[in-house]
Order: sequence, then structure tokens, then C-alpha cells
Amino acid sequence: MKIGIVIPTYNEAENLDRLIPALFALPLDLHLLVVDDGSPDGSGQLAERLSLEHPGRMNVLHRPGKMGFASAYIQGFRFFLDKGMEAIAQMDADLSHDPAELAVMAQTLADCGMVIGSRYIPGGSVDRGWSFARRWLSAFGNAYARTILGLPYRDVTTGYRLWRSSALAMIPLDRIHSDGYVFMIELTYLAQRLGVRIAEVPIHFADRQRGKTKMSFKIQLEAAWRVWELPYIHRDLGNHPSHGSL
Repeated sequence: MKIGIVIPTYNEAENLDRLIPALFALPLDLHLLVVDDGSPDGSGQLAERLSLEHPGRMNVLHRPGKMGFASAYIQGFRFFLDKGMEAIAQMDADLSHDPAELAVMAQTLADCGMVIGSRYIPGGSVDRGWSFARRWLSAFGNAYARTILGLPYRDVTTGYRLWRSSALAMIPLDRIHSDGYVFMIELTYLAQRLGVRIAEVPIHFADRQRGKTKMSFKIQLEAAWRVWELPYIHRDLGNHPSHGSL
């Protein structure tokens, strides 16, 4: 199975030189797209150099500035859908997502349309260094979105996902205006409404060791109010609840 991985970057040069070799060491047919938003630390240029070591398997999309997390993924999705990839993955560039867990996600995809790498099902976990406040905020954010949208999945904000391309092609990407982690919530909500079967597999979410987090109060505020808009914005789409947990 050919898997395209979309990796948005902004100032992740300290992590890319570890992430890219780890991904290509996996026993999977992987093709990478780094979407760099004009990182001043040279992330885009480093990605270009790394791509030379993997000809035909890695591309870099250079954007002129910070155009947003969601738009980076949407451009990446369209790139790989046009390339005819069988599956498309989302993952962070900061090594918080263990590349090795992608192999389990790929196996699980045989029985569903999208696999969520979940921190909040049995076997899943978050970094032991997380403060109580951070743990509470993450758990509350998930419960808040799940309750308002009627989603049965335990981790709707996670950024580690693997899609069957045929399922991702069903998502009306041009209708998405969310950014930040609410983009992940919106994708999950759309997938459920359109009848995509979704499975969750446990992952460990490690804290970044290099670079700075992109999370901000503005991103959290957007998620809080935009969740309430989603049922209205997408009210015309089919409603076919998908109970994809295996």
C-alpha cells in the first residue's frame, strides 16, 4: 500500500533530521510531503536536502509565510490524491508522534476508512511530563467537542491519523475554514456524517524535546466557539453515524 504522509512545518529544522530517517526506516511504502510555511530557521531548505537522499519519495512545498495549519494539510491532501496514493497520513513534525506506530495504523486501515491515533483509549498515553492543567485541558477539550457533536471517539483532537484515500476524497475540503486543532475535530465530524468507518488505535504522545509549541490561546478559543458552528455549517451533508472502533 502506497502511503503519502503530509507533514506541515514551521521552524522544525531541529526535528526534521530525526523524523525523516525514522519514517523511511519503516517497512512501508512511504512518500512524504513537507509543507513548509516559510520557516526562518531553514526547515524548508533542510527538507530539500533530505529529499535528495530519497529521490522520488519525498517532496517539499514551500509557501511564502504562515498560511495556516489546516490549509497546509488541505494542500497536502490534494497533492497526494492527485498522485493516486492508496492512503494518506497526517502527523506532526515535532516527534510527538512515534513513526513506528504508523505500521499498526496501516494494518488497521484494512477494515476502515480512517484510523485515529488515540491517546485516550486503553493503551494510549500522554507524556508523563504534562502538567495537571495541560492534561485537564486536553481531556476537557475532547469531551467538550465529543458531547456537542455527538462523536463516539475518545480522541477527536489528535493530529496523528491515517486515511484511506477513497474516504478522504469524500470530504468536501473546500468547505473547511477551521484552523488549529479544531480542524481535526471538523474532519472527524465530516467523516462521521458522510459514513466513513473510523477506528482508533492507541498511541503514546510524547512532548516535544526541540523547538517551540505552536499552541496558543487564540487556537484554543477558535476551537471552543467553532465546534458549535459545525452542525449548522454542515447541516446539508448526509448524516450516517459511523461506529468504527474495532
